[in-house]
Amino acid sequence: MSVDASILASDASGDAPARTWQAVCRVDDIPLRGARRVRRAAAGDVALFRAGDGHVFALLDRCPHKGGPLSQGIVFGHSVACPLHNWTIGLADGCARAPDEGCAVVFAVRVVDGTVHLDAAELRER
Repeated sequence: MSVDASILASDASGDAPARTWQAVCRVDDIPLRGARRVRRAAAGDVALFRAGDGHVFALLDRCPHKGGPLSQGIVFGHSVACPLHNWTIGLADGCARAPDEGCAVVFAVRVVDGTVHLDAAELRER
């Protein structure tokens, strides 16, 4: 899937700089308890996950263990099981659950009016 070129700016809250958000898909494009990939030319793909309760998360599509594609894993609760070695990765923080160690890169995500947006700077730089 190619990334949508439409960009939305958000307001800054507190001392944090304003983020620029890039629309990447509709929330319904991500299967419930499943994933969808956002392809990037310069870096690894970003995996978008939709939990059973509808929450949407975004991680680099690479397990911190051996680099397995997290988007092909099984989503349960707010976690995903890596398809290579069954490591459990938290979707909110990207971290492996004990006894395993390591973290996947987390991307800021928001859903507005049914459209999923990722932070444009993070898409370019991470």
